[in-house]
Amino acid sequence: MGYRIVQGFPSTSNNDYQLNVPTILRHAARSFPEVEIASRNMDGSMFRYNYRECYERVCRVANALKRLGVEPGDRVGVLDFNTHMFAELFYAIAGIGAVLLQINPRVSMQDRSYIINHSGAKLVCVSDLLIPLIEPIAPELKSVEGYVVITGRPKEELQTQLSPLYTYGELLEEPEAELDWPMIDERSACTACYTTGTTGKPKGVYLSHRALYLHTLAVVANLNLSMHDVMLQITPMFHVLGWGAFITGPLVGAKMVFPGLYTLEMTNILVDLMLSEKVTVTCGAPAIFMPMLEYIKKMESKPDLHGARMVSGASEPPLAMMKDYWELGKAEIIHAYGATETTPLVSINLLKPSLQGLPEEERWDLKRKQGIPVVGIDVKVVDESGQEVPHDGKSVGELLIRGPWVTCSYYDDPRSAESFTEDGYWRSGDAATIDPNSYLKIVDRFKDLVKSGGEWISTVDLENAIMAHPAVLEAGVIGVPHLEWEERPLALVVLREEQKGSVSKQDILDFIAPGFAKWQLPDDVIFVDELPKTSVGKVAKRLAREEFKDHYGGGK
Repeated sequence: MGYRIVQGFPSTSNNDYQLNVPTILRHAARSFPEVEIASRNMDGSMFRYNYRECYERVCRVANALKRLGVEPGDRVGVLDFNTHMFAELFYAIAGIGAVLLQINPRVSMQDRSYIINHSGAKLVCVSDLLIPLIEPIAPELKSVEGYVVITGRPKEELQTQLSPLYTYGELLEEPEAELDWPMIDERSACTACYTTGTTGKPKGVYLSHRALYLHTLAVVANLNLSMHDVMLQITPMFHVLGWGAFITGPLVGAKMVFPGLYTLEMTNILVDLMLSEKVTVTCGAPAIFMPMLEYIKKMESKPDLHGARMVSGASEPPLAMMKDYWELGKAEIIHAYGATETTPLVSINLLKPSLQGLPEEERWDLKRKQGIPVVGIDVKVVDESGQEVPHDGKSVGELLIRGPWVTCSYYDDPRSAESFTEDGYWRSGDAATIDPNSYLKIVDRFKDLVKSGGEWISTVDLENAIMAHPAVLEAGVIGVPHLEWEERPLALVVLREEQKGSVSKQDILDFIAPGFAKWQLPDDVIFVDELPKTSVGKVAKRLAREEFKDHYGGGK
């Protein structure tokens, strides 16, 4: 791997005792059996049980999966919303040494088929509402030997051609509510997540028990989670296991809340759950936190979210959004950074005591950075020759990452060679800086930076500035070919409904002008009804660039 391991004096520790993720749930069932788990049903009612009952259900499901022929190393696909049943399947599948394959409902049918086939999944578990996403490709799934429909309905009521067919209810009928848990080699995969790249086929990241166990400890330590917290699982569990949030709850004995199905148009569900269940911690992307904020702004009586920690990832949270959450409900947006390849936590933005004396606006601006790398993670920012750039907060280079929960290759994929360095670093593709206080700042994706007249322009900084305008709901900035300057920035802006028609291009440019040099400003601003999005809620800039490639006449 390129780094040297030194053999020291032998220890007397039980180093052969493996780090297995299901021991976290076993701990919760033993030490916090009475602690509640709440899961929202489709009709809005709540299913409530506790860690002891959850553990018993997991044992039944695990025993039933074994009876269906699932063996250690087998891959079992799961396509479901953020439900308690998804969590149960995770612990059951991983607990018998198999691998939970996360199936993303938002990718194309072609990519979904590729992911299931590439992984060699033996069984697919699918929500009854998502059967249409599996049924058309079922004939192509050569390794799949059966399907489990995640539903409370009897099999006779299901209208599907999937075969052989089982239901989740049947799995729970398994008589054995105990399991002889195997000791699994901690280096074995317990879950697989495929990247949702905008180019090429998805790449398989297979996370080990060891990686996920250590990652969970890191999340708990850095968010200061405890048995006094209530965790709401907002991040989709089909995407890097929802950033592992639902695993932190049982580790510390905190109450877990699962929202089930929700969409960007149903964010009232998330806000209402935060209030009714007294949620203190959650995580999600700005793409979901922004609509939640809009809902809160329209509430007659503003909620008290004092003390709530909302971990924001996927893209840089707008400064205006962070301020509004604090001013409206005293909720803190905590910016974190990571990727599928990093499980995902790499860094988290917590204000150092040594920086408490900064002026208020500087403290707010600091919150836009991706934060300090967490213990165990190595990062470096390098130039084109591979040399580290100065930690001055200005010098830009590519961010390289390695650590105990960072992948070192993709599964059965030749692109591994170009994606990792000889000494074990993953090439993130992110353009970044590190300041003298060790705060990491993602300037942009290298592919999204605008190169104008030989100079780089950050689309992220432009977007954040535009979204601070009170009339703006969303903004995306892309680089568009230009005959004279190679590329020039183009701003795509979604206005709030009540502001449409009242704001001009010049209003936007005048608003952001104080923060940028004149040559950095977009040459044009286009008002659109919506921005194209990726499956994880980011602006799909590749699609936007294709649509507007001729806007400045340089793409012809």
